[in-house]
Amino acid sequence: MASETPSAKDRILDAANRLFYSEGIRAVSVDAIAARAGITKKTLYYHFKSKDDLIAAYLASRDQPNLALFRKWFDEAEGELADKVEAIFLNLAQSAHHPKWKGCGFLRTAAELANMPGHPAMKVGAAHKKNFEAWLYEEFRARNSDNPHELSRHVVLLMDGAFSTVLVHHDPDYIVSAGRAARTMVANAS
Repeated sequence: MASETPSAKDRILDAANRLFYSEGIRAVSVDAIAARAGITKKTLYYHFKSKDDLIAAYLASRDQPNLALFRKWFDEAEGELADKVEAIFLNLAQSAHHPKWKGCGFLRTAAELANMPGHPAMKVGAAHKKNFEAWLYEEFRARNSDNPHELSRHVVLLMDGAFSTVLVHHDPDYIVSAGRAARTMVANAS
């Protein structure tokens, strides 16, 4: 059975994902994305009216796969709720050892666009972070944790702090430490 050839739009998004994530959004030109996708710049602009729209689409394409991965790690972890939350951090720390790992694409993009709060990618990134927090909230609420709203927010803060610290120090052990702190917090709230 022959596999389907990806559409031009899918090839553009794949190229944007690879280049934006590895090099940053400001460092990557539309020309480089078109070349990587094997299409013309005109074709790129047919599918995305601007680089800004492509940046937003790049982040949107990462939202559900990232959340699904967090859910998978959570669901596959054995133990109590606190163990499951810590498992997300432990799996992230393991991922951070890979040489191509560059941290959280949402946070890195937000840092590059910090002076442009109305940028469409900033809205996509904020929505992703809220989606992660909302998922945690539902998990905590379903298990009768104390103050699930505050608890989910604290875990998000630990996660994003760990991402940022690893980018500064290049040491995934910071993610492990944040996971231990999250585990303690969740255990105390259960």
